[in-house]
Amino acid sequence: MARTKVTKKNPEQRHQLRMEMLSKSIKSIAFKKQQIKKKFQKGDEVEVASQQDDFIGSYYAATIVSAVGPYHYRVKYKTLLTDDESELLEEVVTKGEVRPVPPNQRETMPENGFRLYDKVDVFANDGWWFGFISGKTGEEYYVNFPTTGDNIAYPPHVLRFHQEWSNGKWMSLPNTMKE
Repeated sequence: MARTKVTKKNPEQRHQLRMEMLSKSIKSIAFKKQQIKKKFQKGDEVEVASQQDDFIGSYYAATIVSAVGPYHYRVKYKTLLTDDESELLEEVVTKGEVRPVPPNQRETMPENGFRLYDKVDVFANDGWWFGFISGKTGEEYYVNFPTTGDNIAYPPHVLRFHQEWSNGKWMSLPNTMKE
C-alpha cells in the first residue's frame, strides 16, 4: 500500500498548529519570573503577577507600600479585598512578581481592533489575564487562556494588547502567527 505525503495542511490544521504554538509561547512567558531591575518606591503604581496555581498568567493593579528588604515589596491591591471583604488586600510579594503598569493603549488602538492570534490581556475577575484572540463573533472576541484552558468571549473594551517589561521599557510581543 502506497503512503501519500501530505505537503500542505488544510486551514483547520494550520489553525490548530497556530493555537498550540501560541499556547506554548504564552505558558513559557506566564510561568517565568519577571527580570525587573527597576527599584520601586513607596506610592509607585505597579502590576503584580500572580504565582498561585490557578492564577498564573494574571496581573493585579497595586501600589507599593514599602520595600521589605532587598527582594520583597509590601503592596496594596486596588481590586483585591481581604477575606472578610472589609478592606483592600495588602501583602508582601517578591520583586520578581512586580512590574510597572503598562502604558494606556487606547490612543494607539487600531481602528479595526484585534486580529486572530493577537496576544492580549483581558480585564476579568479583578485583574488582567494573559491570552490570545482565538476567534470573533459579532462584536465580541474569543480569548484563549493557555494557563487555565478557558476560551471565553469578551467585548473589546476589556481587552488590551499584551506587553512585557524588558530592559527598562515596554515591548509588544510580535504576532508571528498571521492568518
